[in-house]
This record gives sequence, C-alpha cells and structure tokens, in this order.
Amino acid sequence: MKTLLASAAVGIGFYAMAGTAHAADCGSISIAEMNWASAGVAAQVDKIILEEGYGCSVEIVTGDTMPTFTSMNEKAQPDMAPEFWINAVRTPLDEAVKEGRLIEAAEILADGAVEGWWIPKFLADAHPDIKTVEDALKHPELFPAPEDPSKAAVYNCPSGWNCQVSTSNLYRAIGAKDKGFELVDTGSAAGLDGSIANAFEKKTGWLGYYWAPTPIMGKYEMVKLSFGVPHNKADWDACTSVPDCPTPKVNSYPTSQAFTIATKSFADKAGVAMDYVKARKWGNATVNSILAWQDENQGTNEDAAKHFLEENQDIWGKWVTPDVAEKVKASL
Repeated sequence: MKTLLASAAVGIGFYAMAGTAHAADCGSISIAEMNWASAGVAAQVDKIILEEGYGCSVEIVTGDTMPTFTSMNEKAQPDMAPEFWINAVRTPLDEAVKEGRLIEAAEILADGAVEGWWIPKFLADAHPDIKTVEDALKHPELFPAPEDPSKAAVYNCPSGWNCQVSTSNLYRAIGAKDKGFELVDTGSAAGLDGSIANAFEKKTGWLGYYWAPTPIMGKYEMVKLSFGVPHNKADWDACTSVPDCPTPKVNSYPTSQAFTIATKSFADKAGVAMDYVKARKWGNATVNSILAWQDENQGTNEDAAKHFLEENQDIWGKWVTPDVAEKVKASL
C-alpha cells in the first residue's frame, strides 16, 4: 500500500447550527475503495458525505481484503475500509480491536452478505410448495438443463471460486444427481449471470448458487431456498468448503458479516464525522437496487453513489444531522 498523506485540511469556517464541529476537526483521511461493487460504491458515498457534510479532505485508495487489513493494522493506513468482510480476518481483527489499533464501526450490510441456492420469484409464486432445496429437487421438470432440456440442472459457481467447491459438495450431499439433476459449470461470473437473465427472458425455471448484494439480485427477483438445516461451521470448515470432501453433509451457507473498520488514529481525529461512520448501514435490497442501476447505466462507483444520495435521502438522512444532510444535498 502506498504511503498516504496525513496533512491536516484547512478549516472552512463554522457550520450553520450551533454545536456542530469545525470542518478542520476531520482533517485529511484516506478511504479504501475495495475491488467489488458494493464496497466501491460505499467508499464513494463516504467520500461525498465526509467531504461535503463534514469538511474532510478525502483520498480514495485501492483496496483488497488482506493487503488493506495488514496495512491498517501495521501502518494505520488507510484510515478506513467502509465494507470489510470480517470472517476472513476474525481472529487478528479481534486482537487489533482489543489492543486499540483498529475500531469496528457500523455493520454496513445490515442483513449481512447472503449466499445460497435460489429460484426465480415467478417460479416460487407459481409453485408455493417449493420452500426448500429438497422441495425443488422433487420437480426436475421445472428446471431444464441448458444443453438437454430433458434433464434438470443445478447451476454452479464460476470455476476457481470457493463457492464452486461448496456448491459441488452440497450437490453431492443432497443427492441431486440421483434425483435427475446435473451440475452445470457456468465457466465464469458472466456465464452465471447470463443463465439467470436467460431464465427470466424465457420464463423458465432456474436453480443454482448466487449471492447478494449484487446487480443481478437488483435486476431479477429471486427467492433463496432453505437447506432445512442450520449452518454448521465445524462441518463447513472441515468438509463443505474443502475440495472433493469424501463424505459431505447437507449444510447451510454462512451469513458473512461486513463491517466498517477504521484506525484508532482516524477515530481520534474525525470528531463528529465518526458519529456518521458508526451510524451508516444499508440493507441488501437497497444495495442490490443501486448496483442494478449502476450496471444498467454503465456507471462508475461515484455515479452510483451520487444516484443513491439523490434518490434515497430517506435512508442516508438518518445517518447524519439535519445540517449535514442539507450540505450534502446542496452539493449534488
């Protein structure tokens, strides 16, 4: 990670309302723009609100899970990672928080990042008896395979992704092959997305792995099916997520938590801006909608952030004080 400037920003005067901090209190901060869509948009939302509402001077830097965590933990740079999936670093993060180097702020994805096997909502509405994966497997005629419609299909995660391993193991654990389903390798994220788009265009059944928040979940209404058992972390770590596990058991996908993490030095200098960082969170339905708009309009993360702020003041207005909300609104 490159060395980041830590110079203080010049104060820009007093806020209109009594009791609000000077702009200079926030100073110059750096925000990691992680390399997946929801996190990238979140970073740009933070940049706009912190600059326009609190007078911070914000530098956006490229981020990824492990390099960003290591740099924040060891060098206190960057100052903040708006959407950090903490499952990957749970133990060292707990240690860093305990020792006062890092701070967990808001759980930005209020309902967590969701994985599972899904079917189109139009199919779920037409067949209300399908509530679980087992229910779906009783109806192979509803889920035609792309190459041979006489067979049924479960669509897998793209090659090389960890979810391909877990989906393959669950396919075997639940006996999908014996029930007439083949496991379809979509080859890439684009191939998986295309299979869903094709199912909605033709109004045909689709069953397979997907996750949220994502643009696809904003474009197409999908229903996540239950595996009928709770998530078993021990089994997941020992087998479900292990390639070619010989005896996989039926399991449920974990819900991944995504928090904003910040350095202690940022929390100390941010002043009232830290109140915003602690309050800011949104649900998957909101994020899915934003990402769908971004995809349809070929927008940048900044474009999507501005669209969110323009169209959803009822959401973000609750994260800030009224005077800050007016400053942000006036800047759009």
